[in-house]
Amino acid sequence: MDLFSLPRLGLVVPPENPTAEPEFNHLAGAGMNVFTARFPVTPGTELREMLETYNRVLPDTLGDFGELRLDAAVVACSASHYLLNPDGDRALCEELSERAGYPVASSTQAILALCEALGVARLTLVSPYQPWLTDTSRAFWERAGLKVDDVVLVPAARNQDGSEHYDPYRVTTREILRRIRERRLADGTALLFTGTGMGTLASLTELAREDPGRPMFSSNLASVWWARRALGDGTAAAHPLLRGLDDRTA
Repeated sequence: MDLFSLPRLGLVVPPENPTAEPEFNHLAGAGMNVFTARFPVTPGTELREMLETYNRVLPDTLGDFGELRLDAAVVACSASHYLLNPDGDRALCEELSERAGYPVASSTQAILALCEALGVARLTLVSPYQPWLTDTSRAFWERAGLKVDDVVLVPAARNQDGSEHYDPYRVTTREILRRIRERRLADGTALLFTGTGMGTLASLTELAREDPGRPMFSSNLASVWWARRALGDGTAAAHPLLRGLDDRTA
């Protein structure tokens, strides 16, 4: 195999995100080469302002790939695109695709494409976000025509005053599994693990064994599923979670 003849996927991620690249590479295997550009650091800004900044500078950040020839790109930041609403998100991705000359999708658009392919109309959100951002996420999916049956909040820790502290980058597999297992999930609801910074592959693998009939996917898993199709990769998926999605969408 000629390593340098593989399709090239661009990945745009927040600067502190420790999860997207490892999960993309693990899921994609040897099927594509993944190249990364990172949003600028925004010291001293509140979360909403930071996310709005990401949306504003996204065209320039995608331009940081320079003359590197890409075949497709994914914006691996769900939270910033929740602020756009589904129509705004779609319009931005279409504009970026036209400007770049190759398909560009946000992780949120990849999830919507996967839901359509799976015939999913109902979701249970597994969210590591602060409550206001979780509410924004829920509103995004509902505006997109999906019914949100329930929300499972997964904080990373507790503050000194006993309140829950939210940080997607510090959520553990153990806590994800505990929160989901103590919840009674509705029949027919799909599990969506939102956020590209929350590590989910171990949780998804274990839960898929326990509940094989339920559709379940994360922002990163849906994005790699989308990328394989955008890149025309018709080979068998290397990762079992992707193979499971291929079987369901065949």
